Amino acid sequence: MSCLKSFAAKTSMSKVSAIALVLAFTAGLSACAPEVGTDAWCKQMKNKPSGDWTANEAADYAKHCVFK
Repeated sequence: MSCLKSFAAKTSMSKVSAIALVLAFTAGLSACAPEVGTDAWCKQMKNKPSGDWTANEAADYAKHCVFK
């Protein structure tokens, strides 16, 4: 029974470690996106197919990049 508890504890820690790693990776990726309204963001949106834009992105693009 002791062996089973040890295995369960290791499995639980592995899951927690994996979740922490995924969260850290996601946070790192989101920090790389340029701020809305900057020249870099306008260039990024210009290169992105307009069919992939969200309604908010389209409104922000018009506000910050077209009607300056």
